[in-house]
Amino acid sequence: MEIWTGFIVGLLGSVHCVGMCGPIAVALPVLGETQFKVLAGRVLYNFGRIITYSLMGALFGLFGSRLILFGLQQNLSIFLGSIIIVTVLLPRKWKSKIFDTTFYKRIKTFLISRFAILISKRSISSLLIIGLLNGLLPCGFVYVGIAGAVSTTDWLHGAAYMALFGLGTFPIMFAASILGKIVNQNIRRRINKLSPVLTVILALLFILRGLNLGIPYISPKFSYPTASHQQEVECNH
Repeated sequence: MEIWTGFIVGLLGSVHCVGMCGPIAVALPVLGETQFKVLAGRVLYNFGRIITYSLMGALFGLFGSRLILFGLQQNLSIFLGSIIIVTVLLPRKWKSKIFDTTFYKRIKTFLISRFAILISKRSISSLLIIGLLNGLLPCGFVYVGIAGAVSTTDWLHGAAYMALFGLGTFPIMFAASILGKIVNQNIRRRINKLSPVLTVILALLFILRGLNLGIPYISPKFSYPTASHQQEVECNH
């Protein structure tokens, strides 16, 4: 997966972020009376999210690099795209049964309780930690980003992919944290209606990429290292 597409995925997914994580961004405490401190605090919060996304990208990029060695990247891209589409098309009650598990609930409850404690501290460090934890919240578009990181070539590219994903979410999330209550429940509900459409578009890009059609940027040709080539590289070292 081309690294720059991480930014596009994040930019499109940020529409969903406002709906899901908007309340956290709105609830961030205001530190100091100067405009600079307010803006710096919001930047630090978003920087925390980007750090977490980057670490996740490194982990899943490393996993994806193992799959590339076995020539499975193409099939993986098609599989991930198909799973994403199936998830979007599932009836709401089925999704609830799948995602409303005890494990999922415990993670969400734990993170939300941490957010409340950290927000009450009203410190610079707490804003960074809120961002770090925010990146761990279960989120469909983060999973799409992770799918892209898995499709990269190694841990470094995976980290870069998810860092760009985080940067793509930055503009809208930063605006939401500044505008505050202007982003009300009705606006978030309308924004959430766009999420399934954007998710399907991204899933189709994953599938097209896996089809190996030779279309630049959209479906480039895969080239896997052969065993003899790998041995030759090792010998040269």
